[in-house]
Amino acid sequence: MSVPRQTFQHELQLHLPTLRRVALGLTRNSAAADDLTQDCAERALRKQALYVATTAGMKPWLMTMMVNLHRNQIRAGKSRPQTDSMDLEFLKAASPDTLAARLDLTDTARAIDQLPTDQREVLLTVVLSGMSYKDAAETLSLPLGTLMSRLGRARARLREITNEGAV
Repeated sequence: MSVPRQTFQHELQLHLPTLRRVALGLTRNSAAADDLTQDCAERALRKQALYVATTAGMKPWLMTMMVNLHRNQIRAGKSRPQTDSMDLEFLKAASPDTLAARLDLTDTARAIDQLPTDQREVLLTVVLSGMSYKDAAETLSLPLGTLMSRLGRARARLREITNEGAV
């Protein structure tokens, strides 16, 4: 079932903040995240005819597109630009007011940065986008069990890394 252009564009706009947060988590750089989000939105507009409305909405379709674009950039050698420190903007929305809590959030962001790419993709797709495990598995083209085991390993590794820093 085809979605009218205005409805499609409106729904795409609603998902842009989530796409930007996930792009920032994947790229760890504001400029690269902006580029990835723009590339994803542009591709979605070009491929609108391929979109089929589902009960899950547009988010899984967009997230699949974004993850694939990011993977293609890495394969093409356009991997993340080097930065002096990790850009923590994707955590600002949940940023607490106390200094101690902000330091904990910074430690968590640095720990996420140390995860292998496959674990980081799974964690960011589930946590930052708020997708269900099923939708995230479809988005990342993974069996549900693989997604859940990678997510479990990512969470365990985060606990290890953050506890090592606390000792």
